[in-house]
Amino acid sequence: MRKISLRKKIISLFVLTSTMPIILLSMFTFYNTSSTLRKNTEVLTQTNLRQMANNLQISLESYEDLLYQIYTNDDVVSWVDNLNSEKDVPVTVNQLRRYLRGLLNTKDHIRSITVITDSGQQITYDQLTPTTYDNSWMKNYSMQETALYEQISSDNKMHILPTEFGTRFASRDYYLFHMAHRVIDYRDLEKKSAVVILSLDEQFLQDILKSEQADRAGDLNYNYLVGAEGRIISYTDKEMIGLELYEQQPDIDERRDVYVKLAAKSDGFDPNYSSIYTHFDENLNWEIVHVTEQSAYLKGLTEQMLIIAVLSAALLLLTILIVWRISGQLSDSVISVVGAMRKAEAGDLDVRIAIKEKMPVEIETIAQQFNNTLKKLKDALAKEKEAGEKQRQAEIRALEAQINPHFIYNTLDTINWMAIDRDEFDISNAINTLATILRYAISNSNGTVTVRDEAEWLKKYVYLQQFRLKNKFACQINIAPDIMGFKIHKLLLQPFLENAIIHGFEGEREQSVLTVDMGKYGDNGIRITIADNGKGIEEKVLNKINQRQALNSEDKNHIGIENALARMHVYYQGREKVEVTSALGQGTKIIIVLPG
Repeated sequence: MRKISLRKKIISLFVLTSTMPIILLSMFTFYNTSSTLRKNTEVLTQTNLRQMANNLQISLESYEDLLYQIYTNDDVVSWVDNLNSEKDVPVTVNQLRRYLRGLLNTKDHIRSITVITDSGQQITYDQLTPTTYDNSWMKNYSMQETALYEQISSDNKMHILPTEFGTRFASRDYYLFHMAHRVIDYRDLEKKSAVVILSLDEQFLQDILKSEQADRAGDLNYNYLVGAEGRIISYTDKEMIGLELYEQQPDIDERRDVYVKLAAKSDGFDPNYSSIYTHFDENLNWEIVHVTEQSAYLKGLTEQMLIIAVLSAALLLLTILIVWRISGQLSDSVISVVGAMRKAEAGDLDVRIAIKEKMPVEIETIAQQFNNTLKKLKDALAKEKEAGEKQRQAEIRALEAQINPHFIYNTLDTINWMAIDRDEFDISNAINTLATILRYAISNSNGTVTVRDEAEWLKKYVYLQQFRLKNKFACQINIAPDIMGFKIHKLLLQPFLENAIIHGFEGEREQSVLTVDMGKYGDNGIRITIADNGKGIEEKVLNKINQRQALNSEDKNHIGIENALARMHVYYQGREKVEVTSALGQGTKIIIVLPG
């Protein structure tokens, strides 16, 4: 049976019935269209809010990376230790402020960087004070400096402090939120020495939250942030920042009631025509609230329905023509929107809805939002990929920080000549070897070298250890000639040799021997065997190493091995193979297979 289109059915009903059915049908069309638009608007708004949350996370991660560079920096650790021990305080403060000044201008929206030491000293570089060394916001903050220090230094987590009024500078009020972390000394992870606080302008959040939905038919909308504790983090009206909306987080319906009342009270929105959409980000513990008022649009539709009901009898023919035309445009527009949505659902992020001149304004709004959302999503995926690569590089650099690069070559050279003047040639050789080791380790530490170069460096490292331990152990390094030109990442094997020398040969033992054998594996791989006859590794620690589990602080003797394994995993993307066998009192053997 041939089906009759909805368009023809509507026209037939208008022809065969009286004005009342026309009114009823008009009302049905009104409510059905409104409901569809509301559902589509809700879907697109929720997608936009999720995208906005993703943009917030990506943007904040770049500032978190900058903060990470500060609180893990060896110079910062050294300067803080000097301040806590009151050693060279004026010079140290000057060095630390110069370092903070260089970082403050690397990113927009940073207004202040503050370091609070365990001894109570505060070092600041601040944009919002004429002198730059005075802190602009601490005196106005709701927490005392000591309480702030205790909260941040209590754990190893990133702390995001809620937005509060910071200061007034250059005829403008500044509201700041803060990212903070305690300073980490990798030589003593439990030590509390200082905290670093990165103060960011709240305008940074507001720029991300700005609604890009078109203001059509008098619609009003905006976004703001609320913390999990109920305080406003970011708002279009700065005076609302810090307002506590609720004490304990209620359920979503109760929260939306609070947000509706806030919109009615602060912005004069009509609660009957206001819509609230929310998205809670569990990583940030922030809720993005989208408020929109559609009174002008909805009231206009209501008036239109009344006019149609009153004039339906006299304008029946005209109504038929209008319905015929509008239904066709609406049908075509919806079909184009649904078709584009299906393509996007299938993974085509390049699809776009063509905006036509005759397209209804509501569908045009949806189409524009759909196009904008897909564009943002595609851009965000690219940024996320770039951010992941930067994070990967940062992890590599952090794992490679096993040899302190801050030796002073001129001092080593001076000590070398002093040893030569006193005919201490063994000491001179040791100093030269140490300088060579440091230069090799520091130069392009993230690069690759040939097996030949790595082997020569290992020989110098072993020589220095033998000199230090007065030749209490012997070492044999055997390398197959056909792999001398193979490429390998620098400093991969040093932690395993160091673990054997420092911990494996610990205590008195006769004929301590360390052997390193390197040969070809398969077509392009390398097989490396490192064996010692030392005291061995306990079974529970050995199991953790082989299962790639994190070692506890009590296993700190083998942290170097854990770091080396993590570096290999990052470099070779899990294609490497490592097997560690050991027996107490008999020694340890490590077999490493690296792909070509």
